[in-house]
Amino acid sequence: MNSTTKVALVTGAGSGIGRQTALAFLKEGYSVTLVGRRREPLETTAADSGTAGSRALVVPTDVADPDAVRSLFAKTVESFGRIDVLFNNAGVFGPSGPLEDILVEEWKSVVDINVTGTFLCAREAFRIMKDQHPRGGRIINNGSLAAHAPRPHSAPYTTSKHAITGLTKSLSLAGREHDIACCQIDIGNAATGCW
Repeated sequence: MNSTTKVALVTGAGSGIGRQTALAFLKEGYSVTLVGRRREPLETTAADSGTAGSRALVVPTDVADPDAVRSLFAKTVESFGRIDVLFNNAGVFGPSGPLEDILVEEWKSVVDINVTGTFLCAREAFRIMKDQHPRGGRIINNGSLAAHAPRPHSAPYTTSKHAITGLTKSLSLAGREHDIACCQIDIGNAATGCW
């Protein structure tokens, strides 16, 4: 890899906002690790980037699995040498309905992917960004307008996105001394083809 090439890791890169973001990074010359639970959509993203796909690394990963996330970041550093940008985009909406009808398993599934997955990826990024040369990087968390204006019957999703706001603020403070910037984007409904 060219030492001047920047490296991005995008979760949820097989569809929607993550896919479009990964394609934009590739178009801008980044090397990009494409992350998602299913290999085929990730390979489609890489193929759709044309010749830039030679700079894409496909790593199917469940971001809620700590061991899988550690392996993901190790493979990225092994392939590209560093990580400049982490886009924490993987997420699910989860069940929609009256609070009393939501199963504990459904609640935990949303929190595991949306919150714990974001934490696990950010934790690994911090470990790498603090020690790489030049040090530092940027973490971008995909929040939601639901953190500001919840939809009815969306308690698990809305709660998870409020948690992302708190996590983002904590990461931003913790990262300052290590040249790691962290921010959050809050997107409303997007015509991504996922629905």
